[in-house]
Amino acid sequence: MAPSNAVLARNTSLAPLDEGHSSQTVAFSHYNHLSAQLPVAAATGELVAGGITEQARQCLTNLKTVIEGIDHTLDDVIRLTVMLTDIADLAAVDEVCGEFYGDYLPTRTNLAVTALPLGAAVQIEAVVSNGVGTIPDAPQPGDLVKVARNVAQAPSNACSTQSVAFSHYNNLSAQLPIDPETGTLVAGGIAEQTTRCLANIKAIMEGIDAPFDDIVKITIHLLDLADVPAVDEVYSTFFPDSAIARTAGYLPARSIVAVTGLPEGARVQVEAVLSHGDGTPPQAVEDRHGLVIWAANTDQAPRDAMSTQSVAFSHYNNVSALLPFDATGALVAGGAKEQAGQCLANLKAIVESIGHSLADVVKVNVFVADLGELDELQAAYAEYFPGGVPARRVVQVPALAKGVRVMMDAVVANAEGTPPRR
Repeated sequence: MAPSNAVLARNTSLAPLDEGHSSQTVAFSHYNHLSAQLPVAAATGELVAGGITEQARQCLTNLKTVIEGIDHTLDDVIRLTVMLTDIADLAAVDEVCGEFYGDYLPTRTNLAVTALPLGAAVQIEAVVSNGVGTIPDAPQPGDLVKVARNVAQAPSNACSTQSVAFSHYNNLSAQLPIDPETGTLVAGGIAEQTTRCLANIKAIMEGIDAPFDDIVKITIHLLDLADVPAVDEVYSTFFPDSAIARTAGYLPARSIVAVTGLPEGARVQVEAVLSHGDGTPPQAVEDRHGLVIWAANTDQAPRDAMSTQSVAFSHYNNVSALLPFDATGALVAGGAKEQAGQCLANLKAIVESIGHSLADVVKVNVFVADLGELDELQAAYAEYFPGGVPARRVVQVPALAKGVRVMMDAVVANAEGTPPRR
């Protein structure tokens, strides 16, 4: 790709705007990252009347409007993330999704959180393929093919596809601790459930001929953060996977997010984003298998023994969860504003350490202990993103690690791409 690859933020007045805080969609290279859509009518700026069915329909209508505003369709969606305040509402959301989708189904992540902005019962976000790419002086042909696949060795779901690849990335549906043979939760506790989630991911990857160390980002949703040590013990038996990865000590970027509910009554689910060195057709054969994963850490931001701060592949960097601790491991003094500022300072340090800037950030996920502190967070956020360019998600979760008020993670553009193997 040409070095003029550029971050492209866009908005349409036909869908709700979050002016000054986020963009509806931010494209870079062959992907668009959309801000989470609330069930707000653009004409009124207020929540739609009705219950979960009406709210879910408005969220998807807003996504459709944003996507069509950039000359794409809902069939270009790679992943949908459905965030609820009551996991029991998932069946109603699934029914509404059936109104918008036919034969093709994106990958899906479903979870419940403590609260959503404006008191909504649901918000939905999307990652969308961008066949034309974002090179201003050399538009790319829009003929890249999306590849959606399911394998028999992992649990299937009538409302999603296990794996959807586009260009050099592959998104997997969040995996629950479901035994693919019985279709039910595995017996046992958190260790057995975590093992099953990761085994399901591995089965999908083996079914599509992808090595486990192609994972660049893992997100773990947990009902109880007290389960983290048990999860880590299992996690360390899966990562690093290969001899090469063990020699390099490679670990994906990672975020652990507390939730209030998961499908099927699970205690844990795991979402994975994979590198896809082959690319999707019709990328040239000589371009295949020529990209490497670049994992980077800097001493200017806190490190974590179970993850890498930033993992780049092709034209994206995936950043691990950011907590409000400085590089010495000290929690910043102050409240939500100061903690949000420290998370963003850590993001800036990581991004700059790999030769980028905050202008390259395309998506930020924000997890807060109390949405009542959102104004404080916004004040800090505006200091780092005064133009509100990144797409964004904001949710209130039941707990955050070490009792902090704010946590964030991010996706960053990587214009130079990653080099071929030597």
